[in-house]
Amino acid sequence: MSALTHLALRQGIIDTCREMNASGLNQGTSGNVSHRIEGGMLITPTSLPYAQMQPEDIVEMSFDASYDGRRLPSSEWRFHRDILKNRTDVNVVLHTHSVFSTTLAVHEKGIPCFHYMVAVAGGTDIRCSPYACFGTQELSDHALKALEGRTACLLGHHGLIVLAESFAQAMWRAVEVEVLAKMYVHALAIGEPPRLTESQMAQVIEQMRRMSYGQAPDIDGVSDTPRPRSAA
Repeated sequence: MSALTHLALRQGIIDTCREMNASGLNQGTSGNVSHRIEGGMLITPTSLPYAQMQPEDIVEMSFDASYDGRRLPSSEWRFHRDILKNRTDVNVVLHTHSVFSTTLAVHEKGIPCFHYMVAVAGGTDIRCSPYACFGTQELSDHALKALEGRTACLLGHHGLIVLAESFAQAMWRAVEVEVLAKMYVHALAIGEPPRLTESQMAQVIEQMRRMSYGQAPDIDGVSDTPRPRSAA
């Protein structure tokens, strides 16, 4: 991977961190972001305000935990390393303490299939992992398990992790999960909402799969692919 590509990825990490705070998804330096590189990752440094962060502050880290740079890596480097090492389907790991996701996490409560958009995380629910101290291997192990077959999970008494192929997709998914968490918290004020069935969620997941490949949704067994009108 070229130095120019590394520089672009470093700037992408910084831009994503600043966008997290500007959007309200994160506060202070509590979040962290990483991106896959050959043999390892680029990751945010620990305890450095995003407004001060420069490309050279981003830490280059190998999967063997050796690193280069003038800063120490994020205290959460273990789950970033373990996720990227084990989940070759994603390039970005984004972690944040967004308010509504964390509200559920402190109750050790995941997000069930009360709304069809729960499928944006790849399955019929968004799990919440058990609590473990930040920065530990135990936390990383819990996160990996909660993320099996998923691209998002809550961390018990902690926050949110989302996985994605790109920075833009990571931000989109984090926003979607936070909105779902907010809706679920508000719905719980009335009572535990009813759940969609497994078959209903399976249909949603298939619809999303089709649309991600540029195909139209399958409505009542009939798929009509939109076609551009020919020029007059």
